[in-house]
Amino acid sequence: MRLPDSYFHDMYAGNDDPWGFTSRWYEQRKYALTLAALTKPRYRSAFEPGCSIGVLSGGLATRCDRLMCTDVSPRAVDLARQRLTGHPHVDVRVGDIVADWPSKRFDLIVLSEVLYYLDRTALAELIARLPAALAPGGEVVAVHWRWPVDEYPQSGDDVHAALAESPMVASTSYSDTDFRLDVLHLSPERSVAQREGLVSS
Repeated sequence: MRLPDSYFHDMYAGNDDPWGFTSRWYEQRKYALTLAALTKPRYRSAFEPGCSIGVLSGGLATRCDRLMCTDVSPRAVDLARQRLTGHPHVDVRVGDIVADWPSKRFDLIVLSEVLYYLDRTALAELIARLPAALAPGGEVVAVHWRWPVDEYPQSGDDVHAALAESPMVASTSYSDTDFRLDVLHLSPERSVAQREGLVSS
């Protein structure tokens, strides 16, 4: 089963940075590589579900005209809003990655360390909605810790294997001992059909 919301509420109950986003070298290095992997210097609109306290969001904010960030934890959202105060074009709100997925399309969707919290059914449903959530020429960046964690339904490798079976294709892939990163686009044929209005996703 997917991790319940209470897991995240409990994590932030006694610690404003329970995963060490602001202090661990792993996180700093991952954020730098994630931002470096973006294929465009700037994006009109971006979406980052599971933004936590907004550390990666701060880097994304410098590359986007509009950025929507969500997290299931109200405490994490409060901390992210404080961190991103100097970026009025960033909208941070409480939201579940599955139940509260926005209806609009984005040029960039960033899925950083969030998909392994979902069970196989929820993951498959989310991956299936990604093509319709992308504006023409848009991209999805997915990056996850590779190794299994006992309480997580899936590993990062499981997640990226599922993404590899989606209608999207990877233009950039990177993996090392710690994490895997993929930049995904719609296949060229599907992108042309989407631009011409022949498909809805």
